[in-house]
Amino acid sequence: MFLSVFDIFKIGIGPSSSHTMGPMTAAGRFLGDLKSGRNYVPGAGEIAAVKCVLHGSLAFTGKGHATDRAVILGLSGFDPATIDLDEADEVERQVRRQGIVTPDGLPPLKFQPDVDLIFDYGPALPGHTNGLVLRAYDAAGNLGHERTYYSIGGGFVVTSKELEEEHISPELREKTMKAEGCPYPFATAGHMLDMAKKSGKSIADLKRTNEQEQLQLHELNAQLDAVWQSMHKCIDRGLSRDGELPGGLKVRRRAKAIHDNLQEQATRNMSQPHTVNDWISVYAMAVNEENAAGGKVVTSPTNGASGVVPAVMRYYRDHCIGSSDEKLREFLLTAAAVGGLIKHNASISGAEVGCQGEVGSASAMAAAGFCAVMGGTPEQVENAAEIALEHHLGMSCDPVGGLVQVPCIERNALGAIKAVSAASLALHGDGTHYMPLDNCIETMRQTGLDMNEKYKETSTGGLAVNLPEC
Repeated sequence: MFLSVFDIFKIGIGPSSSHTMGPMTAAGRFLGDLKSGRNYVPGAGEIAAVKCVLHGSLAFTGKGHATDRAVILGLSGFDPATIDLDEADEVERQVRRQGIVTPDGLPPLKFQPDVDLIFDYGPALPGHTNGLVLRAYDAAGNLGHERTYYSIGGGFVVTSKELEEEHISPELREKTMKAEGCPYPFATAGHMLDMAKKSGKSIADLKRTNEQEQLQLHELNAQLDAVWQSMHKCIDRGLSRDGELPGGLKVRRRAKAIHDNLQEQATRNMSQPHTVNDWISVYAMAVNEENAAGGKVVTSPTNGASGVVPAVMRYYRDHCIGSSDEKLREFLLTAAAVGGLIKHNASISGAEVGCQGEVGSASAMAAAGFCAVMGGTPEQVENAAEIALEHHLGMSCDPVGGLVQVPCIERNALGAIKAVSAASLALHGDGTHYMPLDNCIETMRQTGLDMNEKYKETSTGGLAVNLPEC
């Protein structure tokens, strides 16, 4: 399967790629069906109302992840990549007040969120723990159209039929068909290293060459730059804002205060050597505080892990000797190659395999990218990714209150630090090591299968239930 760098890095909104971006995208696809009239139930009249039922993890942690808001906005015609947050806020208020959605190309549709958006806390749907069912009815209450969608992590959405066909959406299938003849197709890290050795190319070069089957080089560079700029701006927004995060936990933003302290220490020449870890941490925390507040972020590879890759990139650009903006493209391409391998062979979804699939994957991607731009060979890059992923194996996804705040924000900070450490260790070696990345990815997959469901983004186990009594 061909996974583009822009399948891994998607510009969207928080707080969750699977619980916010995915349901919004699913609602948008459902609108597309309604506009086209595809698969309408014979005999049904003109569509006049819509309903949505959330299942599994989407139900258990949906309110904390703003899944209700995502469905409302998706049914109103908003898209995660292009959404205007100020306009979206006003539309959400109108829908909740009036009980009607008004997407372009369709008549006004009755949709009362308190009644027509149902959180089903029973067993998950059989296909995936992140399932939702959208239904449309005519004025007489007859079912006119129904579709089941699964949000499978990282903003990817598939129907129940597509899920049976190996998680491939129509758009991704089209890309895959176009890329079947790409010069360097690799589905495993071992295959990737073999191609790099035979061609003399870096991992970023392999990925860039494959991407150019669909994009001109100037288009590819422009889109890579747009991804980095979105990450960069997100960090800056997070470093400039304070106050309390939404959701009821009363968690306060910390990135701005930490950043102010770090700047003061640097000005006064009072920084300790270990302060470098604080710089890495604060960049990650800035992103994840923005994500928790519903701001614009980039899936890296998910929203819950969206702080790791940007933090390491910002650390590289602002703190490392010999850094350059040009190298940031190499970073993204290398990281995307590793992220694609993990998604293809295991998962990047916390609801499927726990946080090892989110922060663990992000740390492996960041380690690979950082190792590459610091001059690492393909073998050292693969080693860096393996070290980072290996030391996240078994990590559960247990967000307190169903919110991506505790422990998610700090997990991103530590995932970024591990990424830099993993890359540094790999750079001190020659790339030879005992455990291949492919085996580590397979171990993560197996561990995820064995993991109890209460540790997979349901907020029914782990830290989510061990709370302060006062």
